[in-house]
Amino acid sequence: MANLKEIRSRITSVGSTMQITSAMKMVSAAKLKKAQDAITAMRPYADKLTELLQNLSATLEGDSGSVFAEQREVNKVLIVAITSNRGLCGAFNANVIKETQRVAKEAYAAKEVNVVTIGKKGNDILSKSFPVAFNNNDIFDDLTFDNAAAIAETLMQHYAEGKYDKIVLMYNSFKNAATQIVKTEDFLPISTAQENSGAAMDYIFEPTKVEIVETLIPKSLKTQLYKAIRDSFASEHGARMTAMHKATDNAAELKAELTLTYNKARQAAITSEILEIVGGAEALNG
Repeated sequence: MANLKEIRSRITSVGSTMQITSAMKMVSAAKLKKAQDAITAMRPYADKLTELLQNLSATLEGDSGSVFAEQREVNKVLIVAITSNRGLCGAFNANVIKETQRVAKEAYAAKEVNVVTIGKKGNDILSKSFPVAFNNNDIFDDLTFDNAAAIAETLMQHYAEGKYDKIVLMYNSFKNAATQIVKTEDFLPISTAQENSGAAMDYIFEPTKVEIVETLIPKSLKTQLYKAIRDSFASEHGARMTAMHKATDNAAELKAELTLTYNKARQAAITSEILEIVGGAEALNG
């Protein structure tokens, strides 16, 4: 009977876990819808703004004078790793952390690499391997363009002051609820469309080409970072919903197996008791 009691306890425990994972799945599904709509609506604007800036920068032929377009010899690299503040989302955080470590060791093996961590999970691990320029764990509590812009301004200031020669974004790009793609994206210096441009764009500039680019650069960089954080935010909820869905299915399967085991053990115990009664009765009759 002690064995039966242990199995009943496990069935109750697995049932409670299944209720928790099912509730977390539904919460993440509700949050995912809002986050997915936000990033889907923002992507075309952010991509077009970046494309416009690259095309304009390519036509300036070095006369923009923008420090953010300045190409330097890369000695100091800053990687902005965007993760989450909470776990229970599968390999979501681990993928960004591993890719950050890989890129630092392979692509920038001979460089000085620092990191900026957005999200507690990334900071907990990466801070053990790299110097952390700064971290921000609170932005997901109030994810707005202004809050992301403040981080972008700090990054731009670090680059303008010459603290770093290259700044890279590392984050999960949202594809669908079950698929997140780790993306490595150059942030600074800004790239031009010289290599990938198709037909030349014929623009009419007012007031001047340089003034327009100087206005677009900060806006484009802030938008690029905000899009990356939004992408990661949607990916987090998709990954958590998928992970909790699998956890719920596994818990249901385990509960069914435990219930079958319990019923077999209970049946065996009852059969044993019946045999004992029959044996005792036969002994008395004998």
